[in-house]
Amino acid sequence: MSPVIHSDRPPVTTKESEFEALYASERFRLEKLAGRRIGRSNAADVVQDVFAVLWARAKEHASLTPAYLSRATQFTAITHFRAEQRRQKLAKGLTEEQYTQAVIPPDQIVGARQELRHLQTAISNLPERTRQVFMLNRLHACTYDEIAVALDISYSTVEREIAKALLACRQVR
Repeated sequence: MSPVIHSDRPPVTTKESEFEALYASERFRLEKLAGRRIGRSNAADVVQDVFAVLWARAKEHASLTPAYLSRATQFTAITHFRAEQRRQKLAKGLTEEQYTQAVIPPDQIVGARQELRHLQTAISNLPERTRQVFMLNRLHACTYDEIAVALDISYSTVEREIAKALLACRQVR
C-alpha cells in the first residue's frame, strides 16, 4: 500500500521556528510511514535522522513539501532496514566461541585507534557535501540513487563525491 501524500499542503519554508513546526506537524505521519517498513520501534529514529539531514541542508532549499518528506523518510527507513538485516546476518554467523576467542593484542588496538583517528580527521576535513554523501553511503548504506534523490544532485555527482572521499581515506593509510 503506497502512502497518502497530501499535495494540497503548501511548501513550508525552513526557518528555524517553521522547521520546528514542520517537524511537529509531520512527525507522526512520517513515523507511521516509516513504521510500515521497519516497525514502530525504529520509526522515530528514522524521522529524526531525516530531519537532522534536512536541517543540515536547510539553507540549500527554500521549501520542503510533504511529498519530499515522505520520500526522504521512505529512503531512510529502507536504509535502516538494510543495516539491521546486515547486523543480524553477521551476528547469526558467529558462534559463542568466536565471540569469546576474539582477543586482540594491545599494540594492534593502539594502531587501529590511531588509524581510526586519522580517518576521522580526513573525513571531517572533507568539504561538507562530500562528507555528507560519503556518510550517507558508508554509514547509512544509502545507494547512489537514494543519495542523489535525497540531496537533489545527479548520480554522477554522487559518484564523484564518493571518489573524492575514498581518495582522502586511502591517503591516510
